[in-house]
Amino acid sequence: MIVLPDIDPVALALGPLKIRWYALTYLFGFAAAWWLGCKRAARPGSGWTNQQVADLITNGMLGVILGGRIGYILFYDLDTYIAEPMRMLRLWEGGMSFHGGLIGVIIAVSLYARSVGKNVMDVLDFVAPMTPIGLGAGRVGNFINGELWGRTTDVSWAMVFPRDPSQLPRHPSQLYQLALEGIVLFVLVWWYSNKPRPRFAVGGLFMIGYGAQRIVVEFFRQPDAQLNFVMFDWMTRGQQLSILMVLVGIAIMVWAYRQRAQ
Repeated sequence: MIVLPDIDPVALALGPLKIRWYALTYLFGFAAAWWLGCKRAARPGSGWTNQQVADLITNGMLGVILGGRIGYILFYDLDTYIAEPMRMLRLWEGGMSFHGGLIGVIIAVSLYARSVGKNVMDVLDFVAPMTPIGLGAGRVGNFINGELWGRTTDVSWAMVFPRDPSQLPRHPSQLYQLALEGIVLFVLVWWYSNKPRPRFAVGGLFMIGYGAQRIVVEFFRQPDAQLNFVMFDWMTRGQQLSILMVLVGIAIMVWAYRQRAQ
């Protein structure tokens, strides 16, 4: 069993300005996406410039933040935010939803694609391989904050989180997600996208890959206290949304390959 130190969520304080580790992990994710996008743009015939990549990432940032926050409120804790609306602005307290962020990015990227005359599906395929690094960075932020911990366990690598009132050993589910959605998913989607694929197949694979790993990790992650299990006494909201995501991803890939075959 490992007892974690209580890490200060504030990385740097400059007078009244406080820079939090969670914000830094987001910035790292966006910077990594920009760097990877520029590498892809530098390839002959990519059809992208570095400036377009920068504009795309800027739009994606807005989609992640707005979509992630709105998604969390709608999917996970609507009653609390109705009772205390100003809490919506306290982003430093956490409360972001991947699935909401995904919807936000799709909307933001689609609007950007239309504004520059690019095919929406081509732009989404361009974005998908750059995303997992940022997802993994976000899980590092969750780990530093000591939030979204796992279920109780007696495995040798179980961890006691300082902000857990129970002080029981738990799965470090944030690290499981770092490994799966940050590293494994990145390798899978980046490798798959290195060769010409049917339009939107890369995006479809990303949805299947993320959804599948999230379904698995949710069996080790403590359900959200305000929701607990939402179906069958074992299914969490994250699994519910991820199952839908996998089904949509499969449908997209089937459609993509059928379109190429015609």
